[in-house]
Amino acid sequence: MRDKLVEFRNVSFRYSEGQPWVLNNCSFEIYENEAMAFIGHNGSGKSTIAKLMNGLLFPQEGQIMINGRQVTPESIWDIRRDVGMVFQNPDNQFVGTTVQDDVAFGMENRGLPRQEMVKRIDEVLTAVDMKDYLLTEPDKLSGGQKQRVAIAGVLAIFPQVLILDEATAMLDPKGRTEIMQTVAEIQKQRHLSLITITHDLREVVQAERVIVMNEGRIWAEAAPRDIFARRAELRDIGLDVPFVAALSDNLKQAGVPITHEALNHEELLEELWISRSKM
Repeated sequence: MRDKLVEFRNVSFRYSEGQPWVLNNCSFEIYENEAMAFIGHNGSGKSTIAKLMNGLLFPQEGQIMINGRQVTPESIWDIRRDVGMVFQNPDNQFVGTTVQDDVAFGMENRGLPRQEMVKRIDEVLTAVDMKDYLLTEPDKLSGGQKQRVAIAGVLAIFPQVLILDEATAMLDPKGRTEIMQTVAEIQKQRHLSLITITHDLREVVQAERVIVMNEGRIWAEAAPRDIFARRAELRDIGLDVPFVAALSDNLKQAGVPITHEALNHEELLEELWISRSKM
């Protein structure tokens, strides 16, 4: 049984008095070493959830608990030791003149000894395959390399929860795949809770659990396979489904006997092989 790391208790939030609620009475839990994804159309509240977890915003109603502590203006510095966040644009996170300096920044703010900082810099840059760029200026890096360094800077503070808020949105498909493979490996090594907020359905299918947001409320919460089985309902609220799922539907309509929901190409090929052997 895994312990709870994040808990939203009837949380509501709006940016100013009189405006509509961006989040409306939301409750959910995230457990240690869990990979969770949030999806929803623009304005559904998913990025607001990320900022609330990290203490960048505070709810008008309800409570947010991180590792047993309530998120308040008084507790945010302790909370941010446990919750690391990577944003869509890595340039917004860079503060150092070199890759090394940037990764060291968070550790310096926490007063870590220099010897420990050097050790962690080596570890995290090795983990994201950026060790050879130790003294490189961030603006000389590609988009994917910048995002790797941003992730390394967060990992260096040893968070228990890693939030990726549209962190691959500015990358090409190859860069997205590489970043998500790196993050998946790091999550397993570090036993992190990984929270992915994304529009990329290929990232969603890698999660253990998905929360679908719609108009500030939790519309559904289930495993990816169960979420994407509700294809017509998802389209009704303006969301797409993975290409493989849509292709499976077309094949079924064409008379191909597919019996299980496929989430990726490998699963679909397996289904096609099974159906062919039965013919």
